[in-house]
Amino acid sequence: MNPLSDAWRDRPTHRRVWALAAPMILSNVSVPLVTLVDSAVIGHLPHAHQLGAVAVGGSLYTLLVGVLGFLRMGTTGFAAQAAGREDGGALRRILAQGLLLALGLALLLGLLAVPLTPAAMALMQASAELDTLARQFFHIRLFGLPAALASYALIGWLLGTQNARAPLAILLTTNLVNIALELLFVLGLGWGVAGAARASVIAEWSGALLGLWLTRGALLRYPGLPDWSRLRRWASWAPLLMVNRDIFIRSLALQGVFFLVTVQGARLGDATVAANALLLNGLMITSYALDGLAHAVEALCGHAIGGRDRVALRRSLLVASGWSLLASLAFVAFFAGAGPVFIALQSDIAEVRAVADQYLAYLALLPLIGMWSYLLDGLFIGATRAREMRNAMLLACAVSLPLGLALRPLGNHGLWLAFLCFMLLRGLLLAGYAWRLTRRDAWLGLPST
Repeated sequence: MNPLSDAWRDRPTHRRVWALAAPMILSNVSVPLVTLVDSAVIGHLPHAHQLGAVAVGGSLYTLLVGVLGFLRMGTTGFAAQAAGREDGGALRRILAQGLLLALGLALLLGLLAVPLTPAAMALMQASAELDTLARQFFHIRLFGLPAALASYALIGWLLGTQNARAPLAILLTTNLVNIALELLFVLGLGWGVAGAARASVIAEWSGALLGLWLTRGALLRYPGLPDWSRLRRWASWAPLLMVNRDIFIRSLALQGVFFLVTVQGARLGDATVAANALLLNGLMITSYALDGLAHAVEALCGHAIGGRDRVALRRSLLVASGWSLLASLAFVAFFAGAGPVFIALQSDIAEVRAVADQYLAYLALLPLIGMWSYLLDGLFIGATRAREMRNAMLLACAVSLPLGLALRPLGNHGLWLAFLCFMLLRGLLLAGYAWRLTRRDAWLGLPST
């Protein structure tokens, strides 16, 4: 039988993929829903610069948090491989390393962020009103940074143990608390942009504390005593730090691209940066939903690699790929048919809605173009092969940034065309690396902590 057909017909693999993907899709979709609530609540205040301030201040905070996504991704791969070996001691050590890195980096970045804010805002060339509110929003959000980074490490570790319900509980708690408090603080108490930021801080700490409590179940399932003295040795940290270094560079480049999209949009006017924020909310929904399947790939492929099970590795990847393609086509149809309604739900500012409607075609293309990079990222994370992810991202940026400069005369159309090319290049380059590793039969020969 054809290996592709054999993989797709394997019902246990479908069940394993969806046992992980379904909770992660639900939890992931709740993340952009918070941003949608931000846009909907602030977007119904009277001025465009208020919505723009949340978009700009939020992009600065997302830049900080996003570049540290390795705290989740690196932890997932190593935890999945340790679970595949049934090594409870290594699982405990990996959890401790992830949390220590999260707290240390939160302290460092928090100290650096405040003095660097003026330089970042100067790049925006935004109006005075937007500048003031964006700084206020960003500085308040920094109080939630330690909790946000700790949640990254906790979610990655729990997912690596093939527990998708705990990350669902963490993210749903965080986001539901955020939504409830934002409605109270902004609409009920009239705190405006500052109220939205305060709601997010409280919600992030709620999720992190819940995550710590939820680690108990996984620790009971994988008994073992870690050698804590290894935390004092470089050899114990080196594999995790090397993988995290490469994911950090990759994430820094990715967040830099999103930041530049916001910068260029701000230079085109308050209405344009606000409209682009509404469109990017659509991208966030699709990427977070499709990432649910990518997270299943991380956990299942990492587990298969830890157990040296080549058949399970192939089946998990192929089944997740099929479902990702179907889901991306559904999103294409949704944005093509209901795009104006999606925009209208987020804001009633006529100028912003009119601008956003002009660029809906780009949003409709993004799910199909972007799904390949999301899925293949999951494979490389589960395999703890971050170097290939880093190189693909840097190459995509190296080609896309000059293209973006060349397309600047086209205004916001040029900005979106360059962004679509960037997403396409990411997927193509990752596919090329995956094909080369498959030809060399190199997926199973990997180091572990």
